[in-house]
Amino acid sequence: MTSTHSSFHLAQVNVARARAPLSSPVMEGFTSAIEAMNRHAESSPGFVWRLKGSPEADAETIRLFEDPLLLVTLSVWESPEALRAFAYEGAHGTFFRRREEWFQSMNTPNYALWWISAAELPTLADAHQRLSHLAAHGPTPTAFGFAHLAQFAAPPVE
Repeated sequence: MTSTHSSFHLAQVNVARARAPLSSPVMEGFTSAIEAMNRHAESSPGFVWRLKGSPEADAETIRLFEDPLLLVTLSVWESPEALRAFAYEGAHGTFFRRREEWFQSMNTPNYALWWISAAELPTLADAHQRLSHLAAHGPTPTAFGFAHLAQFAAPPVE
Protein backbone atom coordinates (compact mmCIF):
# COMPACT_ATOMS: atom_id res chain seq x y z
CA MET A 1 0.00 0.00 0.00
CA THR A 2 2.93 2.35 -0.27
CA SER A 3 2.01 5.56 -1.98
CA THR A 4 3.93 5.82 -5.21
CA HIS A 5 2.56 9.32 -5.61
CA SER A 6 5.40 11.38 -4.18
CA SER A 7 3.32 14.49 -4.76
CA PHE A 8 0.98 13.37 -1.94
CA HIS A 9 1.49 12.84 1.77
CA LEU A 10 -0.69 11.40 4.49
CA ALA A 11 -2.02 13.82 7.11
CA GLN A 12 -3.20 12.58 10.48
CA VAL A 13 -5.01 14.13 13.40
CA ASN A 14 -5.27 12.36 16.72
CA VAL A 15 -7.22 13.51 19.75
CA ALA A 16 -7.19 12.06 23.24
CA ARG A 17 -9.09 13.09 26.37
CA ALA A 18 -6.72 13.18 29.33
CA ARG A 19 -7.80 11.62 32.61
CA ALA A 20 -6.70 14.81 34.40
CA PRO A 21 -5.03 18.16 33.66
CA LEU A 22 -1.47 17.78 32.35
CA SER A 23 -0.13 19.25 35.60
CA SER A 24 -1.73 16.42 37.60
CA PRO A 25 0.42 13.59 39.02
CA VAL A 26 -1.91 11.20 37.15
CA MET A 27 -0.47 12.51 33.87
CA GLU A 28 3.22 12.61 34.91
CA GLY A 29 4.15 9.44 33.02
CA PHE A 30 2.72 10.96 29.87
CA THR A 31 4.00 14.50 30.26
CA SER A 32 7.51 13.38 31.14
CA ALA A 33 7.75 11.54 27.81
CA ILE A 34 6.28 14.19 25.49
CA GLU A 35 9.59 15.75 24.49
CA ALA A 36 11.22 12.38 23.79
CA MET A 37 8.23 11.18 21.74
CA ASN A 38 8.25 14.39 19.70
CA ARG A 39 11.97 13.97 18.99
CA HIS A 40 11.33 10.33 18.08
CA ALA A 41 8.58 11.37 15.63
CA GLU A 42 10.75 14.02 14.01
CA SER A 43 13.62 11.56 13.50
CA SER A 44 11.41 8.74 12.21
CA PRO A 45 11.69 7.66 8.57
CA GLY A 46 8.90 9.22 6.51
CA PHE A 47 8.15 12.05 8.96
CA VAL A 48 7.37 15.32 7.17
CA TRP A 49 5.90 17.77 9.70
CA ARG A 50 4.04 18.12 12.99
CA LEU A 51 2.01 20.90 14.53
CA LYS A 52 3.94 22.71 17.22
CA GLY A 53 2.85 25.31 19.71
CA SER A 54 4.92 28.29 20.69
CA PRO A 55 8.53 27.74 21.78
CA GLU A 56 7.36 27.85 25.41
CA ALA A 57 4.52 25.36 24.92
CA ASP A 58 4.28 22.49 22.48
CA ALA A 59 1.17 21.23 20.71
CA GLU A 60 -0.21 19.81 23.95
CA THR A 61 -1.56 23.29 24.72
CA ILE A 62 -3.24 23.75 21.32
CA ARG A 63 -7.02 23.29 21.42
CA LEU A 64 -9.05 21.76 18.61
CA PHE A 65 -12.26 21.60 20.65
CA GLU A 66 -13.48 23.50 23.73
CA ASP A 67 -12.62 20.66 26.13
CA PRO A 68 -9.32 21.57 27.90
CA LEU A 69 -8.60 17.87 28.53
CA LEU A 70 -8.78 17.04 24.82
CA LEU A 71 -5.23 16.98 23.44
CA VAL A 72 -4.46 17.05 19.72
CA THR A 73 -1.61 15.96 17.51
CA LEU A 74 -1.49 16.85 13.85
CA SER A 75 1.24 15.55 11.57
CA VAL A 76 2.16 14.68 8.00
CA TRP A 77 3.91 11.52 6.80
CA GLU A 78 5.30 10.38 3.48
CA SER A 79 3.28 7.17 3.57
CA PRO A 80 0.85 5.14 5.66
CA GLU A 81 3.64 2.66 6.37
CA ALA A 82 5.84 5.37 7.85
CA LEU A 83 3.04 6.59 10.12
CA ARG A 84 2.06 3.06 11.13
CA ALA A 85 5.67 2.14 11.95
CA PHE A 86 6.07 5.22 14.14
CA ALA A 87 2.69 4.93 15.87
CA TYR A 88 2.63 1.23 16.64
CA GLU A 89 6.24 0.05 16.74
CA GLY A 90 9.37 0.99 18.66
CA ALA A 91 9.41 3.52 21.50
CA HIS A 92 6.14 5.19 20.57
CA GLY A 93 4.42 1.83 20.14
CA THR A 94 5.43 0.85 23.67
CA PHE A 95 4.22 4.22 24.93
CA PHE A 96 0.99 3.94 22.90
CA ARG A 97 0.11 0.61 24.52
CA ARG A 98 0.02 2.40 27.91
CA ARG A 99 -2.53 5.00 26.73
CA GLU A 100 -5.30 3.81 29.07
CA GLU A 101 -3.18 4.99 32.02
CA TRP A 102 -3.55 8.58 30.85
CA PHE A 103 -6.52 8.83 28.50
CA GLN A 104 -10.24 8.16 28.65
CA SER A 105 -12.18 6.15 26.08
CA MET A 106 -13.98 8.26 23.52
CA ASN A 107 -17.33 7.62 21.83
CA THR A 108 -16.31 9.41 18.65
CA PRO A 109 -13.42 8.80 16.28
CA ASN A 110 -10.17 9.79 17.95
CA TYR A 111 -8.11 10.00 14.78
CA ALA A 112 -8.49 10.61 11.07
CA LEU A 113 -6.23 10.20 8.06
CA TRP A 114 -6.43 11.96 4.70
CA TRP A 115 -4.29 12.59 1.67
CA ILE A 116 -2.87 16.06 1.04
CA SER A 117 -0.68 17.57 -1.62
CA ALA A 118 2.99 17.34 -0.68
CA ALA A 119 3.09 21.12 -1.05
CA GLU A 120 0.51 21.79 1.68
CA LEU A 121 0.29 21.50 5.45
CA PRO A 122 -2.95 20.81 7.30
CA THR A 123 -4.47 23.37 9.63
CA LEU A 124 -6.42 22.94 12.85
CA ALA A 125 -9.55 23.81 10.86
CA ASP A 126 -8.73 20.97 8.42
CA ALA A 127 -8.23 18.58 11.33
CA HIS A 128 -11.51 19.58 12.97
CA GLN A 129 -13.37 19.21 9.68
CA ARG A 130 -11.87 15.75 8.99
CA LEU A 131 -12.70 14.39 12.45
CA SER A 132 -16.21 15.82 12.25
CA HIS A 133 -16.68 14.36 8.77
CA LEU A 134 -15.51 10.92 9.91
CA ALA A 135 -17.86 11.01 12.91
CA ALA A 136 -20.83 12.07 10.76
CA HIS A 137 -20.24 10.00 7.61
CA GLY A 138 -17.87 7.18 8.48
CA PRO A 139 -14.79 6.47 6.36
CA THR A 140 -14.69 8.21 2.98
CA PRO A 141 -11.83 9.63 0.89
CA THR A 142 -12.29 12.82 2.96
CA ALA A 143 -11.34 11.09 6.23
CA PHE A 144 -10.60 7.49 7.09
CA GLY A 145 -8.63 5.28 9.45
CA PHE A 146 -6.05 2.54 9.08
CA ALA A 147 -8.81 -0.10 8.89
CA HIS A 148 -10.03 1.44 5.61
CA LEU A 149 -6.68 2.34 4.14
CA ALA A 150 -6.84 -0.32 1.42
CA GLN A 151 -10.07 1.26 0.21
CA PHE A 152 -8.55 4.74 0.12
CA ALA A 153 -4.88 3.85 -0.45
CA ALA A 154 -4.42 5.84 -3.61
CA PRO A 155 -4.25 9.59 -3.20
CA PRO A 156 -7.11 11.41 -4.90
CA VAL A 157 -6.63 12.31 -8.52
CA GLU A 158 -6.69 16.06 -9.01
